[in-house]
Amino acid sequence: MKAGGLMSSVSIIRRKTPYKDGSYAIAIQIIKDRRKSLVTIGRVDADDWDDDKKEVRRCNPNHQRLNNLFRKKLAEATDNALDIETKKPEATSKAIRQKIKPRVGVSFFAQADEYLKVKEAENYNIYASEKPRLKHFRDFLQGQDLAFSDLTLGLLQRFETWLKTVYKPKGKKKKRLGERSVVNHFVTIRSVFAFARDQGAVDEKMTPFGKKGFKIVFPETTKIGLSKAEVIALENTEMADPRHEHARKLWLFLFYFAGMRVSDAFRLKWSDFHDGRLYYKMGKNGKVGSLKVPEQAARILKYYEQFKETKGDLVFPELKGVDLSDQYVTKRTIGFKISAIDKFLQEYVAPAAGIEKSLTLHIARHTFATLAGGAVDIQKLQKLYRHSDVKTTINYQQNFIHEDADDALDAVINKVRSKPKPE
Repeated sequence: MKAGGLMSSVSIIRRKTPYKDGSYAIAIQIIKDRRKSLVTIGRVDADDWDDDKKEVRRCNPNHQRLNNLFRKKLAEATDNALDIETKKPEATSKAIRQKIKPRVGVSFFAQADEYLKVKEAENYNIYASEKPRLKHFRDFLQGQDLAFSDLTLGLLQRFETWLKTVYKPKGKKKKRLGERSVVNHFVTIRSVFAFARDQGAVDEKMTPFGKKGFKIVFPETTKIGLSKAEVIALENTEMADPRHEHARKLWLFLFYFAGMRVSDAFRLKWSDFHDGRLYYKMGKNGKVGSLKVPEQAARILKYYEQFKETKGDLVFPELKGVDLSDQYVTKRTIGFKISAIDKFLQEYVAPAAGIEKSLTLHIARHTFATLAGGAVDIQKLQKLYRHSDVKTTINYQQNFIHEDADDALDAVINKVRSKPKPE
């Protein structure tokens, strides 16, 4: 696209060289006197980009928001190019690029704000988790911005200490952030640096991470599910408040379907059930499959059937009235609903059932894995979990199989306690 009235050409292009993850940068291209300059404005997978129409294809669930973002950036770039060429006809493509992308944007939080705008258009879940982390970093700096040259190993180490010893999560019962939560803050800072590097705002050599910089080490996490007795207690507990009872029923439903992800359950329609089986596609990896409807799950479905109006209705109420084609709104709604239900589970349902462990919707998946243990063949578990690769199932299930370690422990202790054989 060449903007009318300009001696330069301003257009949107997909860059030719992919990132390590296979995606490609989308950039504003300025051509003046056969010289090119680029301003990166986002990234998409190769199959999601239409080179002829210069837009994101409909197969990308966030195509509307991304296209709106890119068109806005193109319009701003065209206006800025026209402005500078009106004042300085001799301006080069590089000078026009600086007008489009002013030097003030080189500061960390200026780049962070642009990064969040892109993430908000691409993936609400990432945006929602990373926005507060950047706010914490700004709070640590007492509201001050900083140059990328000030983003040093020492500064990040002080921020780490602040997160672990000074910062207190608001509205949380726990006094401090968990180790993984602390690490995630530095993952976000590193992502902003990578974004600024792709924008040409900072040189890779300035990174505070890497071999000689700040080390991001992910702590091992312990995945704990409910015991058989705790599941039975949950089954036998009925809540007087309909909201709490809905949370209990939903948790059990997820468990009965092999630890189904709640985002998939929210999207289930009555038309997904045929002849005593459930047919659905997982949102995470697109795997399609079928499971029998266990008797316990059938009883829960019978309860929700009273709210069914048509066969195309959603089974659960969380996403009713939501435009499911708008992935941004859908994911945001799912996030809000999960938070509310998890609160009901933890504060009301768990105490009523006598459960002292953490009780959230995701724990249903851990619980199924715990009870499956080493009793179910790994290939069968792969089908239940809908994992594309059996290695994923093996790695996941290792968190819940303890028999070998338990047997080894008993063997040593029993050896100590056993009587020596007579000579």
